[in-house]
Amino acid sequence: MSLVRGMVLTLALTMMWLGGHATAQSEDATLIADRIQTDRSGRLTAEGNVEVFHQGHRLKASRIVYDRDADTVELTGPITLAGGADVVILADQAELTTDLRDGILRSARLVLDQQLQIAANEIHRVNGRYSQAIRTVASACEVCADDPIPLWQIRASRIIHDEKGQQLYFENAVVQIGRVPVLYIPRLRLPDPTLERAHGLLVPSLRTTDRLGTGITTPYFFPLGRRADLTISPTFTTNGSASMAARYRHAFRMGEIELTFAYAHDEIATDARGFGQLVGRFDLPRGFELTFDIEDVSDAGYYRDYGLPESDRIDSEIAVTRIRRDVLIEARATYFTSFRAGENNQTIPRLQGQAEIVRRFTPGLLGGAAELRLSAFGYERPSSADVVGRDVSRLSFDGDWRRSATTRGGFVVTAMTGVSADYYAIAQDSTAPANANRMVPRAAVELRLPLIRHGARATQVLEPVVQVVWSGGDPAVVPNEDSVLTEFDEANLFDLNRFTGRDRVEQGLRANLGVRWTRQAASGWKLGTTVGRVASADPNPAFAQSSGFDGALSDWLTSVRIDTPGGFKLITRAQTEPNFIVNKAAIRMGWQTEQVDLNGTYTWLRPEADVGRPFETSELTLDTTYTFESDWKAGFDWQYDLTADSTRSAGIGIGYQNECVTFDLSLSRSFTASANVQPTTNFGLIISLDGFGAKRSGRGGRRSCGG
Repeated sequence: MSLVRGMVLTLALTMMWLGGHATAQSEDATLIADRIQTDRSGRLTAEGNVEVFHQGHRLKASRIVYDRDADTVELTGPITLAGGADVVILADQAELTTDLRDGILRSARLVLDQQLQIAANEIHRVNGRYSQAIRTVASACEVCADDPIPLWQIRASRIIHDEKGQQLYFENAVVQIGRVPVLYIPRLRLPDPTLERAHGLLVPSLRTTDRLGTGITTPYFFPLGRRADLTISPTFTTNGSASMAARYRHAFRMGEIELTFAYAHDEIATDARGFGQLVGRFDLPRGFELTFDIEDVSDAGYYRDYGLPESDRIDSEIAVTRIRRDVLIEARATYFTSFRAGENNQTIPRLQGQAEIVRRFTPGLLGGAAELRLSAFGYERPSSADVVGRDVSRLSFDGDWRRSATTRGGFVVTAMTGVSADYYAIAQDSTAPANANRMVPRAAVELRLPLIRHGARATQVLEPVVQVVWSGGDPAVVPNEDSVLTEFDEANLFDLNRFTGRDRVEQGLRANLGVRWTRQAASGWKLGTTVGRVASADPNPAFAQSSGFDGALSDWLTSVRIDTPGGFKLITRAQTEPNFIVNKAAIRMGWQTEQVDLNGTYTWLRPEADVGRPFETSELTLDTTYTFESDWKAGFDWQYDLTADSTRSAGIGIGYQNECVTFDLSLSRSFTASANVQPTTNFGLIISLDGFGAKRSGRGGRRSCGG
């Protein structure tokens, strides 16, 4: 804007707002235009790229005529009136008061939060708060010139938008899908898209199962002030069953809680069924944090029957933790409930408690890194029977130190040492001592030689590793509760102790041997492999045969990983005996692109009764989703038991989502059965008209006109 134009605008503003309009009802405004002129009657006319800024409102028009005596403004379009970022009115013609709070806009369109559009012959502005649309239609769908009919629309004789209350009021509303009317509602109130929390109905869902019939769930949301809300979700089915679910959330200054519970009467069980869960988090003094997750359910089949995530073992836990850079303090208590066919809740360690303090530091004289760990652990069985009702408490101490150095030849040498001490108190087990203690020192030396080769087409890294470890003997005087299942993979190939718990430790002299090789190509291809083995002079007899550590020489561990620039990934892992008998094998495959998300897994485990696996395990799982360019998405999942030659579960789903509608249709079948659960077929349907009381975040792509 030129200096001359700026001087003209300044003079015009002075004449308009100070010379003849010095009332207390309006604050100063800013007017910008290409041309401004006044006549003898005091009418001011602004033309060409006109913009007015006043009390948070922004007005654009091609022509404005201001009548000082009538205190009105006549506008010629195209007109844009923005009341912040969430409310915009577009019109062809308008007559407004000078404060832009009252008036009439003709051939107008109201846009809320860039989602919901309300088109009307006229929109009346009242007190700067209400916008009343006459003979109107509302929709959140994109409308194109060659296809002016949206996917859905609501036609009404009048729609009132309360900008302050963030509400929409419809009179004589008719809901149309395409051109077809499907529902008439004389009076309708809905939250506008700018309102995040409003009481009212949420999106209902339809679900059909072969055990409960067809049921519809209609959630209703109640905001309870600014920090709490309640959602009640009744469900009614065609076979006469009924259930009521509720979710209560409350945010406090120092944390939050969420309570979810449900109660049901159905023909599947004679007694009432249901579940409850309380989850929360609170900040405590001195940097501590309290978390809890308390859950209970009437029976394991409830989750499957009512479409909740299935679990054959649930736990309730409360914990207090503090995490700082070098210190961890943690205490937690856990209560288990099992629905597995082979487990008895009277004889499993149902109540468990543990506390731990971990501190890491750098010793001043030795250098390197050191860690001290003090922990207490205990569990209790409800049964008082001998052996099967065993209760155990344990107090443990660990100290570790390690330091690495690189030689001139490129070798990385690491020295490690440590000690573990445990004290056990054992009750209700005549086969074990009432008190037992154990101290296990350990030391190790590790030698690595990273070799790197840079080429024009790829970079390769070869790293042979030799680790010699010694540790004291394991007297094996305490029962083995937590060290039964042991895996052998790349993550623990160079661990000093590969037992999963503390009841058993590796002992004697052993060597962990392995080599890693990776190739990173300039084209994006990446190939990596690891081969390793453990040689032990005194293997622990507690290792199961399937673990691969039960002999002086362990199984061979081999793994291969392939990553391609096209999003394809393949990971294979095998545990093989020297005579090429495979103990364990797994293959994981994934393919991720903008349209495809495919994941598959194959697992094979040899039978071993000592770890609760009397039969061979061979399983195949597949999970895939394909996204079409037209906002459609299809998914499929499948779990197949190759040993039993039967499908465990299968599901298929299809969905559509764009800027104004969400549609999900799913069908799933669970084929497994036990004493607690039965095979079930589920059918689900959700249709949501978006644009009311919901942000667009996470929505599908917008419809493209002319594309």
